[in-house]
Amino acid sequence: MTTRYIWTVFVLAFWFLQPSYGQQADMVVAQDGSGDYLTIQEAIMMVPDLRQQRTVIRIKPGVYKEKLILPATKTNVSFIGEDAMKTILTYDDYASKKNRYGEEIGTSGSTSFFVFGDGFYAAHITFENSAGPVGQAVAVRVTGTRAYFHQCRFLGHQDTLYPHGTGSKQYYEECYIEGTTDFIFGSATAFFQSCEIRSKKGGSYITAASTPDTVRYGFVFADCRLTADTPDVVTYLGRPWRPYAKTVFINCELGGHIRSEGWHNWGKANNEQTAYYGEYGNTGAGADQTDRVSWANRLDESRAADFSLDNVLGAWSPQMAHQ
Repeated sequence: MTTRYIWTVFVLAFWFLQPSYGQQADMVVAQDGSGDYLTIQEAIMMVPDLRQQRTVIRIKPGVYKEKLILPATKTNVSFIGEDAMKTILTYDDYASKKNRYGEEIGTSGSTSFFVFGDGFYAAHITFENSAGPVGQAVAVRVTGTRAYFHQCRFLGHQDTLYPHGTGSKQYYEECYIEGTTDFIFGSATAFFQSCEIRSKKGGSYITAASTPDTVRYGFVFADCRLTADTPDVVTYLGRPWRPYAKTVFINCELGGHIRSEGWHNWGKANNEQTAYYGEYGNTGAGADQTDRVSWANRLDESRAADFSLDNVLGAWSPQMAHQ
């Protein structure tokens, strides 16, 4: 075996074992004691406040039952897992659960992972709220801006994923998101690229945007697949949590579980004048717009082009920001 061959093998092994984008880990979390920390929250708190450079936290496979907070001072943090099916961050709070004072913790209080820090990046990780079908139970609430999730899984029932924060820009790429009712909800601008959006039994609405009237874009789904876990699931694409909700589906595959009406006004006729819902280029059994509500938008090619990644996220380029 030549020296050149051995060196080539070493270089390739080194490259493939690095976290996403070739970044070497600054910290390693491992439950078996082989890393720097046993818990994820310990690692988070060791990140220098307001750091301009990226801090990469590698998370080894395991089920980490922690109620996590990434504070606003912990900026440009990356969570890198090895396999989303084996690296699971979970907790089981729910909205009606009581705190020590006998008060309900509420929807936001139920969150398993709060992301307040700007510039957060995650890859190959499952984020879960394991409370079950007990009402609102959030897996992840993202308030910080410039958040990027790549090949991650979001598991829960009602209110699984909460893209929160007016002005926040978020990007979800090749992710899996499941839930029952309003399981993608909030006021942030969020672009979902090539994701699987899976409605579970008992569900009725996929999205519940609360886009402010001062924000141009809400939720944009591009090249996504909308699926259901049982044949008896029937659901709407969305309803407006707030009057100016904005949600569009472009070039997506819509399963037969999507109701022919497509959209719901949340029982408020006035929402039909303010909410913006649109579809373009969708395929599948649920894509027929013949019986869609009259106040939804049938986008043409020109209008659909306005919802490109560059337009929606503006000056922020997710891929460049995390290299």
